[in-house]
Amino acid sequence: MKNSQALSLALSFNKKLISVALASIFIITACGEDTTSSSGDGFNNSQDTNTDFDQGKLIASIVDNVITPTYQQFSTLATAQQVAISNYCQQEVALADNNGSDTLVSDAKALAKESWRNAMDSWQQAEMMQLSPLLIGDGALRNNIYSWPIQNTCGVDLDVTYFKAGSVNGQPYNIATRSASRKSMVAIEYLLFNDNLAHSCTGSTVPSQWNNQTEQYRKVARCEYASEVASDIENNSTELLTAWLGNDGKSGYAAKLKGAGTVGSDFATQHEAVNKLSDAIFYLDKYTKDGKLAKPLGLFANECGAQACPDSVESTYANHSITNITNNLRALKMFMQGSLTADEADTLGFSHYLMDVGDEVTADTITTHVELAIEDTKNYQLSLAATLVTDPDKVLVTHGEVKNITDKLKSDFITSLALELPKTSAGDND
Repeated sequence: MKNSQALSLALSFNKKLISVALASIFIITACGEDTTSSSGDGFNNSQDTNTDFDQGKLIASIVDNVITPTYQQFSTLATAQQVAISNYCQQEVALADNNGSDTLVSDAKALAKESWRNAMDSWQQAEMMQLSPLLIGDGALRNNIYSWPIQNTCGVDLDVTYFKAGSVNGQPYNIATRSASRKSMVAIEYLLFNDNLAHSCTGSTVPSQWNNQTEQYRKVARCEYASEVASDIENNSTELLTAWLGNDGKSGYAAKLKGAGTVGSDFATQHEAVNKLSDAIFYLDKYTKDGKLAKPLGLFANECGAQACPDSVESTYANHSITNITNNLRALKMFMQGSLTADEADTLGFSHYLMDVGDEVTADTITTHVELAIEDTKNYQLSLAATLVTDPDKVLVTHGEVKNITDKLKSDFITSLALELPKTSAGDND
């Protein structure tokens, strides 16, 4: 109870401080952040903490107790998503053939939407775990699963018709060769949660005769393509697991991380592998803080210029934006504790490493700020887009909570653990 009261008081105090500073925050540019990240890419290069801390156990704990189960969970939920969307599509087809009912369609679509939310919750945690399998080829595998911030609703509309016709540019349609912006979890969100059946294209290339088709024809065509996209995501989730674990369960990238410092390893030292794991959590800086919060707030230029812009949020159709941020934060919490839950015994996370090198203050500070930020995101009564309109101060508070974390990551965290700052955050003072 005391901890809960302290958390509540701290959050309340933090909100008051940021609200007072609202006017000044909106007029400053991307400068003045309290961080020593100006050391830039390569800071602490080739150094180590020179302690007897078991970095191998830290690597194994994060790999086996955090990343692997998250990837496995997503793969399971991707399969469930494909089944749910396929079942929904069967109901739409039955209704078109006069063998179904509106009630069965509505129930099946609700389950399909829920399957997307479940898969997205898991993926938003995996987003904080972007390592080699997801980064190869400019992030091709990652983008095929989730292409945000790249999205192309017109491209999706066009591919709905191409898939329905079975061909594109005179060749058999093959979703595996289609660009990520026309598929992925982003496309499924658009297809399931957007009730406007008119195509979204505004240029010269539009889906031929699409708007002249019957409502039921368009619903069936969209659900059929959504089912195909879901199958592609399921295949990519399997590819991710195979690349991560290996066909034999012990020869993938996970094993390379755990074998760091041994003869023939991809990593000369265990500290290099620890740095790879550290790089992943800086997703919170570039994407969560900047892309999901600062840009919609207008702290960076967006679709509306430089002002609060609901159209700039991550999940505009499903209104899942703030939940995505919550799950990004939960993933960071897992990295800090070295497991999915805090009560798992015999695990090591970055918090343990910080305490071992004598920086318990940074470990506790990051933990506290993560808890505050999670609590803040869970208290939204409206979607992030709606809150930007009705109460932008609240979104600014959330940005401030996340910034408190990233400031600490870019300064004391990397300094105490002698880690290099990733290129995405090097010299970043926003």
